[in-house]
Amino acid sequence: MSDVLIVGGGIMGLWAAIMADRAGLKTRLVERDVLGAGASGGVLGALMPYMPDRWDEKKQFQFDALVSLEAEIASLEAETGLPAGYRRCGRLMPLAKPHLREIALRHEKDALVNWRSGASQFHWHVREKLPDEDWLAPAAAASGIVHDTLAARVSPRRLIALLAARLRQSSNVRIEQGRVLIGLDPATGRAEFADGRSETFDQCVLANGVQAFRLIDRFVTTPVASGTGVKGQAALLRLDAIDPALPIIFTDGVYVVPHENGLVAIGSTSENTFDKPFTTDEQLDMLLARAADLAPLVRKAQIVERWAGIRPKAAGRDPMVGRHPRHGNLHILAGGFKTTFGIAHRLAAAVIGEMGGKVDQALPDSFRCQSHVAQLETPV
Repeated sequence: MSDVLIVGGGIMGLWAAIMADRAGLKTRLVERDVLGAGASGGVLGALMPYMPDRWDEKKQFQFDALVSLEAEIASLEAETGLPAGYRRCGRLMPLAKPHLREIALRHEKDALVNWRSGASQFHWHVREKLPDEDWLAPAAAASGIVHDTLAARVSPRRLIALLAARLRQSSNVRIEQGRVLIGLDPATGRAEFADGRSETFDQCVLANGVQAFRLIDRFVTTPVASGTGVKGQAALLRLDAIDPALPIIFTDGVYVVPHENGLVAIGSTSENTFDKPFTTDEQLDMLLARAADLAPLVRKAQIVERWAGIRPKAAGRDPMVGRHPRHGNLHILAGGFKTTFGIAHRLAAAVIGEMGGKVDQALPDSFRCQSHVAQLETPV
C-alpha cells in the first residue's frame, strides 16, 4: 500500500511528490494523460509578484515563495543536470497616463518596505527612459515605465521535465500515466480508476487541476461548485536575435515573456465562457496584435505554437490547500489559477508537512481547504 497517492501530474502534483519524497514517504503519482498535459504544460511561464502596496499575509506568502523558488530550481538542476529555463529577468510595465505614474511612485516606496528578504532588496523603479525602444514601444509609455527586479520567468515544460526527472531518480516514487480516476472513498482509503484497477492509500492528495473540483464537490454539503475552469490562450514565437535577459513586458492583461533559445511567449486570455476549450481563435489573434504594439520586435517573430488550455480557479479565487475538514486522509492541492507556478512548491510543502503534523503558519487562512469548505457551506 502506498503511503501517499497523488492524483495529478501537473505542476502541483509533481511538487507534492517532490516534497513527499523528501519526507521519506512512499509515493505513487497517477496522471490521467501525460505529465504536464493540462494547464501546466502551457508556454507563458511568467512569475509575477503582487503589487507592493496594502501588504497582507497573502502577498507575503507569494513574495516568500517567489524568492525561494530560485534556490529550489537551482538545487533540482544540480541534482538532475537539466535546465528549467529560469531567470530573474524583472518586468517592465509601461505607464500610459500621468495618474498611473503617481500611483507607481507610491508603490516604489512600498517596495522598499515590503520587498525585502534577508539581505536582498527587490526594487520597483519608476523610470523616464526606456531601456530598449525596439523592445518596448515609446508610445505605450508616455508617462514612463516601472521596472521591477522581483519578477522572473521559467519554461513550464522544462520545469515539468526537471521535476519528473528528479522523481524518477527516487526508489520511493512511482509515476503512472494514462490512468483516469473515477471514484474516491476516503473512508476506506480506496481510489477507483477507469482501467478497472483500484488503489489503496494512507493519504491521498488531489492535485489534478479542474478535475479535482468534481471530486471535491462530492465531499461538500452544498450544490455550489468548489471551482471552475477558465480558458486561456497563448502563443510561442521564435525570434532568434532576442536577448533572453530582457525583462518581461506586462500591461493590461498582456504578457510578453522572453525565454531561452530565441523564444518569446505571448499570453494570456481569461475566458469564463467558451465552447472549444483547446482551440485557439480570434481572441489570440487580437492578443498577438496588442503584444506587437507593445513590443515592436514581436512583429518580426514567427509563430511556433498556438496554445489553449483550462486553468483551475477555486470558487473563493484563492488556491485550495490542505486537509479536508471531514476526511483526515484527503488533502487538496488545487485552484492555483494564474499564480500556480510561483507558489506550487510552497503549497505542496504545506500539504505534505500537514500529513506529518506540521502546520505551515505562513499559509494564508483563505488558502486552507477548511476555509473554502466553510465558505461553500455557509448559507447565503
